[in-house]
Amino acid sequence: MSQPEMHQPSTAGSPASATNAQRTRALIFATLGFTVTFWAWSLISPLGPHFVEEKLTDDSALLVAVPVLVGSLGRIVVGALTDRLGGRFMMSFIALITVIPVLFVGFIGQYNYASLIVGGFFLGVAGTSFAVGVPYVNRWFPKESRGSAIGVYGMGMGGTAIAAFTTVPLYNIWPQLPFVVAAVVLVIYALLAFTLMRNPPDWQPVRQSLITTLGQTLSVKLTWQAAYLYALAFGGYVAFSVYLPTYLNNDYGLEPADASLRMAGFVIVAVITRPLGGILADRLGAVKTLGVAYSLVAICAIALSFHPVEFIVYSSEFIAMSAGFGMASGATFALIAQRSDPARVGSITGFVGAAGGLGGFVPPLLLGAMWSATHDYSLGLLLLAGFTVIALLITLWIGANPPTTAEAVDHHDSAAAAPSAGSSAERAGTDSDPTGSGISDDDKETRS
Repeated sequence: MSQPEMHQPSTAGSPASATNAQRTRALIFATLGFTVTFWAWSLISPLGPHFVEEKLTDDSALLVAVPVLVGSLGRIVVGALTDRLGGRFMMSFIALITVIPVLFVGFIGQYNYASLIVGGFFLGVAGTSFAVGVPYVNRWFPKESRGSAIGVYGMGMGGTAIAAFTTVPLYNIWPQLPFVVAAVVLVIYALLAFTLMRNPPDWQPVRQSLITTLGQTLSVKLTWQAAYLYALAFGGYVAFSVYLPTYLNNDYGLEPADASLRMAGFVIVAVITRPLGGILADRLGAVKTLGVAYSLVAICAIALSFHPVEFIVYSSEFIAMSAGFGMASGATFALIAQRSDPARVGSITGFVGAAGGLGGFVPPLLLGAMWSATHDYSLGLLLLAGFTVIALLITLWIGANPPTTAEAVDHHDSAAAAPSAGSSAERAGTDSDPTGSGISDDDKETRS
């Protein structure tokens, strides 16, 4: 029998037993952790054009892609470890250990291409923090508000905007300054988080082996569906947030500082619309929200492929595309929160988050190769539109094919029959469905 996708634990230590003050503190600390680690994760990107000018490389695509790749793949393990060790420890640990590659890049790595690649590789650890915060926040909030809460947490990706706004100006004062400032902030956060953060009241560590956990996660159909959706949504956001300065410098002749500020605007829009995607998913359903978001991305990608030259036109199209990426990113994790067992959210988030990061790894390399070969990005934008249409079709398929009542009852019964040796995460039930059917809001929506 496949791993249950939809049963929810119901115990005395459920999210309902947490106070609003406790939930708010948990959400603030998780979001701050995501923000500061993403800031560190994005330090190399704004300096990409500078490294090209300094003749360290002919193209910065690989420099900005390496941290993305490592941060993405690392989420698979970090998500599963969060289910075992808890969000409090994992978020503090990742923030603290990120200080090492940040200072390495600042004082040693930035003067040599090979050492930059090495520093970027270990800097990728910072990008794994996303897989910590999602299950942590998910556990603190009741089912009906998880999409909104995870959407707010997702605003932490605004750390890339901090990097975009501050890295070049600080670098111009002293080349090591942006890295020193980021390292100090990481240390302060790690100490405060370890001291003040608390694990959710219903959290119990997963006892099974890491390999078993990962294997069961891969057997869940939702893992693969959400992985593609997030690879397109968050991957698109990451790709443009790291490559847009180079794109605008190449295609529109913007200076590096100006291009970085435009990239920061792109990031801010995605950061603002991400919680909007979670809120809309809670209220209207994740399927409808994803449908609107992916349609917006596809339209903008096609329009940009015609290379509009007017500033107001291409800027508006990039901003609208960013809004689509942001809403889709928030709605994807609302979908996971609505349809999966909270005890498995960390593991599912790890795989889905990895897919999102990998989605951001390939496009900068592809766009860089296209520019080198043709001095044109149109084909890349048309490919983005095509992959977005596939995501839209997957979304429609999810909405049109909810789990049957028989499957939901079978999942509920199999979970209820499982041993409950002191772990609330192993007992079946549902937060919002007293019948135990486990039918999500989107499923009800598609049946009406």
